[in-house]
Amino acid sequence: MIQVVGHGLYKLIETRNQIKILSLEDIGTFAWIHAEGIGEILVTSHKPHATDYILSYGTYRLYAIKNEKEFTDLMHLELSVGCGVWQGYLLPTGMPTDEKKRIRLVPTKETVTQSIPLRDLS
Repeated sequence: MIQVVGHGLYKLIETRNQIKILSLEDIGTFAWIHAEGIGEILVTSHKPHATDYILSYGTYRLYAIKNEKEFTDLMHLELSVGCGVWQGYLLPTGMPTDEKKRIRLVPTKETVTQSIPLRDLS
């Protein structure tokens, strides 16, 4: 079963302190941090962040997946990265909440949303 849990626009920015901030329309704002020995994590954030650079802006999709043989049974976050290409992330413990402020974010090649095959530009 593939269930759409959320979708909308996202914005990924970097602050003057080189902290990445991911804003998901209708879901919330999260600091995107690389934690040594753990990997990428999202941390709930409620304060406004000054934008130094916009890294990415586009569409996101959030899926809950269970009992699909070609996908891992977890929550999946997919970000449109341009030209019909989607980057997928596994969320082993779901999205961060006010109670569970930090979660791991694992990049994956599994995408529910079909990407246009990339051309080799080399």
